[in-house]
Amino acid sequence: MGELFTWINIKFLLEGLVLTIFISAISILLSLVIGTVLALMRRSHNSILSAIATVYIEIFKNTPLLLWIMFIFFIVQLPPIPSAVAAFTVFTSASMGEIIRGGLAGVHRGQYEAMRSQGFSRIQGYWYIIQPQAMRNMVPALLSQAITTIKDTSFLWSAIAIQELMGRGMILMNQLNSTPQIFAIFGLVGLFYFIICFALSMGVRYYQKKYRLPGRVGL
Repeated sequence: MGELFTWINIKFLLEGLVLTIFISAISILLSLVIGTVLALMRRSHNSILSAIATVYIEIFKNTPLLLWIMFIFFIVQLPPIPSAVAAFTVFTSASMGEIIRGGLAGVHRGQYEAMRSQGFSRIQGYWYIIQPQAMRNMVPALLSQAITTIKDTSFLWSAIAIQELMGRGMILMNQLNSTPQIFAIFGLVGLFYFIICFALSMGVRYYQKKYRLPGRVGL
């Protein structure tokens, strides 16, 4: 196994891990922004805005991610990495929107009344009063969604041949003839995913314990 776990092979996989984290991080940040907009639209008293957000969320929550990866790459014809970021962003935004909407709904109605009585604008009130309280309930679910996004990047190699972590692992495996070596690469790739996702999972558990939040977040 010594000739398998060389620095060249490890570096090759680590470069794939960096790409996995890059695609995941950009997609999560963008989906947080879009998800916030969707949540506010769905909570809006404007029936048109609420309907648009509802349709968007229902479409993306009830269709597979792989469909959107291939649609954006083959139909919209963006380059591979922008296709991946765009697909993960539009898909994950639906889940983020529901998480954020749930967090906002969990804030007591009296806080909204206090926001208006103090003369805050709607944006100021959400930023200074509502958002900090809602975030306490949203963080575990948001981190759990981030874990799911990182793991789902493993679809990218089979869908559009992006050499992220799983893709590079498959490239190495295709160069091997020994079953134990193939399983060793599988194990190493799995270990990389585990370390990243387990670290985030521990962050969720720590946050829940610190603030004594109910519920259990699984991977």
